[in-house]
Amino acid sequence: MTLSSPTPRLSRPAGRRISPAERSPSAKIRDLLDHPVIDTDLHTVEYGPLVEAYIDDIGGARAVDAWRAAQVRGFGQLGNDWYALTPDERRDRAAPRPPWWALPSENTLDLATVSIPRLLHERLGESGTDFAVLYPNISTFAVHIGDPELRRVIIRAVNTYNADVFRPYADRLTPVAAIPLHTPEEGIEELEFAVNMLGLKVALIPGNLRRPIPELARRYPRDAFPDLVRYTTWLDTFGVDSAHDYDPFWAKAVELKVPLTTHSIGMGWTSRSSWSNYMYNHIGHFASASEALAKSLFFAGVTRRFPDLRLGLLEGGAGFASSLYADLVGHWEKRGAPFIGRYDPDRLNADLLHDLYLLHADGPVLERLGSAQDLAEVAFGANQARRIPQDRNALDDFAAAGIERIEDIRDRFVPNFYFGSEADDPTVAHAFNTRVNPLGVELNAFWASDSGHWDVPDLRLVLAETWDLVERGTLSEANFRSLVFDNPYRFYAGTNPAFFRGTAVEEVLNRQAAAE
Repeated sequence: MTLSSPTPRLSRPAGRRISPAERSPSAKIRDLLDHPVIDTDLHTVEYGPLVEAYIDDIGGARAVDAWRAAQVRGFGQLGNDWYALTPDERRDRAAPRPPWWALPSENTLDLATVSIPRLLHERLGESGTDFAVLYPNISTFAVHIGDPELRRVIIRAVNTYNADVFRPYADRLTPVAAIPLHTPEEGIEELEFAVNMLGLKVALIPGNLRRPIPELARRYPRDAFPDLVRYTTWLDTFGVDSAHDYDPFWAKAVELKVPLTTHSIGMGWTSRSSWSNYMYNHIGHFASASEALAKSLFFAGVTRRFPDLRLGLLEGGAGFASSLYADLVGHWEKRGAPFIGRYDPDRLNADLLHDLYLLHADGPVLERLGSAQDLAEVAFGANQARRIPQDRNALDDFAAAGIERIEDIRDRFVPNFYFGSEADDPTVAHAFNTRVNPLGVELNAFWASDSGHWDVPDLRLVLAETWDLVERGTLSEANFRSLVFDNPYRFYAGTNPAFFRGTAVEEVLNRQAAAE
């Protein structure tokens, strides 16, 4: 795409460079390392007027107008209409408070850095980073745009925009491709375009989509009851109970050798829907969204059918990952196929139960004690014990995942999922706790700085913040290397061996190999 500038090119100030007088704290840490550092999550901000030019080129002036209107309204459950409501209206509608003041405004240098590709390329070393995977802001929420026509135009426009503006800096920076998943066909089409036509190497998919509950949608049509839309939806996580069979999309991702990532939110969900407190809604929401997706794909057997599929779950940390993995093992050991029969009501020994009541129950109970059969049916309240699936073949919730032993859980969870942990997140230690994680495994945590958002007030400090975990004894130096290099390298290059070809990472590795 070639776009002419609507204004004359401004002259660059002669001899002016913005660089620190001395090495940043993170650069000093990088100097001590014998391996590259890969940042799996650095946020960038698109330049609005140029993005609109791309939108106009793909969808025309009407698409630009629709885009501007959509930005005013906001996207998904956390719409910008919150700001137009009075405090009483927010409470009456239980309208979740959306994010606000999300960018590092006071640190103007950093804000400019994440919005100007040349400057980001120049300053990346100050964060201690050799290579970064970029998450442009529009890309992260464009996959949730509800209007199908607008969604396709915006996604195609931002993917083309990001491929173009970052192409000159591919040795150190690569942007993700936003991939919609409202249908598998839509996802496949955009994935093929992004990879084959634009040369993008990483995909960003939504972690979930809100879909209308069919019965309620019939009773309360969207046009007649627009205020009820957010209350009449269910959450599709592309695996368990999904509206579509997404196997063709997973197969296409494996075929194209594209690692998939997700950056979806859980704000607005039941326990994260305060109408007054953004922090209440924010804490833990990425982990909730990531857990829902990982759990769904595991139980639906996606990782069994596609063992080479790799999914990066960003910004949720590793605490939820360790808990989820342990829960999968613990639940299977109680309710997996070899064990679920322990709870079959037909295995109850009614005569033994009756004898035990006769021997040990107190008078008021004995006065009401009937036959052994009566006791078995009423003793535990409203026949709860006999509420079983009509189809006894559906008793094993782990069947689609094909779990026959604990090792199967390990093999269909650990290799497939990678967990993005922010620079200052101490929960990353859980990923490396082999004394706690079942079967003594390490989970695949990788470094996701989150630079460009309020989480990082100074990008020069991110690697140094993570190194602090080593100095505190939270991580070993080997853990640190796994976090910032080994795991991200395996995630990308293990899927696509050519991923780092021609990049600073390859240069560092070649230089080290030559020195040896």
